[in-house]
Amino acid sequence: MNLSIVISASAALLLSILSLRLLDAYYWSSIRSLLPFTRSSPVADLIVWNGTIYTSDASLLFADSMAIRSGRVLRVGSYSSLKELVHSGTKQLDLGGKVVVSGFIDSHVHMIFGGLQMGRVELRAVNRKEEFVRTIEEAARNSKSGSWILGGGWNNDLWGGELPVASWIDEVTPANPVWVTRMDGHMGLANSVALEVAGVSKLSKDPKGGTIARTADGELTGLLIDSAMKLFLGSIPEVSLNERREALVRASKYVLTKGVTTVVDFGRYYPGAPVEFSWQDFSDVYQWADSSGRMIMRVCLFFPMETWQLLLDQINKFGRVLSQWIYLGGVKAFADGSLGSSSALFHEPYVNEPHNRGLQLIEHERLLNMTVASDKSGLQVIAQPLFCCFQVAIHAIGDKANDLVLDVYQSVTSINGVRDRRFRIEHAQHLAMGAAARFSQHGIIASVQPDHLLDDADSASKKLGKERADLGSYLFQSLLGSNGSLAFGSDWPVVDIDPLHSIRTAIKRIPPGWEDPWGRTECLTLKEALNASLLSG
Repeated sequence: MNLSIVISASAALLLSILSLRLLDAYYWSSIRSLLPFTRSSPVADLIVWNGTIYTSDASLLFADSMAIRSGRVLRVGSYSSLKELVHSGTKQLDLGGKVVVSGFIDSHVHMIFGGLQMGRVELRAVNRKEEFVRTIEEAARNSKSGSWILGGGWNNDLWGGELPVASWIDEVTPANPVWVTRMDGHMGLANSVALEVAGVSKLSKDPKGGTIARTADGELTGLLIDSAMKLFLGSIPEVSLNERREALVRASKYVLTKGVTTVVDFGRYYPGAPVEFSWQDFSDVYQWADSSGRMIMRVCLFFPMETWQLLLDQINKFGRVLSQWIYLGGVKAFADGSLGSSSALFHEPYVNEPHNRGLQLIEHERLLNMTVASDKSGLQVIAQPLFCCFQVAIHAIGDKANDLVLDVYQSVTSINGVRDRRFRIEHAQHLAMGAAARFSQHGIIASVQPDHLLDDADSASKKLGKERADLGSYLFQSLLGSNGSLAFGSDWPVVDIDPLHSIRTAIKRIPPGWEDPWGRTECLTLKEALNASLLSG
């Protein structure tokens, strides 16, 4: 990272200089062996001083100065302790008291999908029905007849909760099929032209783990939820190779502006999407970017759990660390949908939908068998400390889904034996009583996204009832417990990637329009939030 980028980043409150933890003993021993100078005469290219440097090491939590050579940290400590590393060519930067942390790690993103979305219809900030329609109408006006209009990010809670329907946009898109996904990626809206193109009709049956939304009279609304989206996605023109490559480059540049230097990428895999997408993006996009020198940030890649054998074969051939930029992280599955799409799986029904408890997207036995098999194969071996570990990660949002996954992980441990696996649960948003303690008891990483709580605060009370929402939602402090671990992410492009904002949210927990925190006892300290933002899981 060059000096101009460092100075630019400092203006945003935190300097993002490193992508790895500062005082990892294994890291230092590895790096020292690579440096082009002798142990007796090290010299620094850059000294930064007069700052507040957060090390995350309890024995030296803060330092005021840091020495760097060839983009690697030599030493942190007091300015006087670094003087021996200074020579005539050493540059020195006065931080003026600013805070310095490692480059942030976002533990849950969708890089290529995010990059693609940057060039599509953006509905993230839309808060009125009229604006929703106008935005899509404008896109249709600027598109060729017959071409697809794609995009997403809409959140119906911003305009009172009413779900959009095809009739809203049919009149303004008579010649273009439209597919726009909700912000959480678990629901999408198609116009009537798109439904016809996809062959989805009143006679179509709901697939397992999905719902084709209908009116009380059985008419299609245009909404498809979770696995039902697969009925539709095959009709959308495939994204070209160049588009995907451009999307990665575009996304990487954007993510770096936020001070994020490492991401855990779950790819274009979501309910209903072909599992091949992840592997195509790996070979056609990531490996291309690596070999052509276009990688500018570190990525830890996850793949659909159904393809764990392919991942094992890849690791056996090439290892887990493919380069300084790309690491093969693990496998992911989905236990349920999302709260916003009313498909998150709960023990009790939704208050506003008494017959709906959500969707279980995979049978318990199948999930258990796949997890046992991947675990037994050796995928759960902890990797080198230079990067994230190799893991199983399972999406769970509702309290019943989280209990299901916790039970699966506990069964796997009983079947395959106890060892350090670092199982992950992605989101862990709503938990039944006692569930939070099971995370720390069994060493399960809670991969959470603080900024989601800002979007969910009002709708959770409406969907779950105030008591259920207040007692069981976003239990960050409870998840830490006495020995728990939180890994912060954004879920970008579901939510904008902004680690500083996520840290503030985790500390304050005050949703828009609220005066008091949502669950005051679950607020984190600055140190706890910072550590979670520097942990990949």
